[in-house]
Amino acid sequence: MPYSVDAHGKKLVTLIPGDGIGPEVTAAARKILAAAHAPIAWEDRTAGASVFKAGLASGVPPETVESIRRTRVVLKGPLETSVGFGEKSANVTLRKLFETFANIRPVRELPGVRTPYSGRGIDLVIVRENVEDLYAGIEYQQTPTVAESLKLMSRLGCEKIVRLAFELARAEGRKKVHCATKANILKLTEGLLKKTFEEVSREYPEIESQHIIVDNCAHQLVKAPEQFDVIVTSNMNGDILSDEGSALVGGLGFAPSANLGNDVAIFEAV
Repeated sequence: MPYSVDAHGKKLVTLIPGDGIGPEVTAAARKILAAAHAPIAWEDRTAGASVFKAGLASGVPPETVESIRRTRVVLKGPLETSVGFGEKSANVTLRKLFETFANIRPVRELPGVRTPYSGRGIDLVIVRENVEDLYAGIEYQQTPTVAESLKLMSRLGCEKIVRLAFELARAEGRKKVHCATKANILKLTEGLLKKTFEEVSREYPEIESQHIIVDNCAHQLVKAPEQFDVIVTSNMNGDILSDEGSALVGGLGFAPSANLGNDVAIFEAV
């Protein structure tokens, strides 16, 4: 499917400044791209807190959805999500609407950013399944004092994210892929990801594959992060591990990510 361009041949990109520091960081990104003479034409749209406050429960207005369907590429600032109350995350809504099933977050030591890990050569990528698992957001209040959430994982979802992790490793010349799960406890859901990983890995004999319990993965990221090349994992585990990974190289401000689907890509600051 071809990308959309304006009358001057510039690539159309949907820009969602977002909340908090979002407008500041997206404005800085625009300046950098302008200085590089990138042929981009921006379509400014809204999502997140301002939309919720205007009374739209999804946090994503129709004009934003229409723009993304047309441009297929988004640069997005952080979107505010209420904690413990309120509407569902607009971030999750965008991911589900456009089925951006993979979140790719590089964790790489940056020149001039001093951390306790400087000089250790950290260079890994966390590949997170992005639309299933607990973040499908299917919750029920069973009784006034009991709440339930469904953890949904499919064979297709697992295969798509695992295959992407191996293809990324192959494309970047990386030698090892770890699959981090809680399959020792959640034997059907997390176990499905482990089983799928083991089956798909046979198609990539040149890449070392290894399963790791997610608790130990978090521990090893702190202890010896340089041992990792690519980590593939489920949605909530990936959310936690990728934030942990960013702390190794300076914090969330140094943690860009891409949300990739078959038709749409959403790039964001965290």
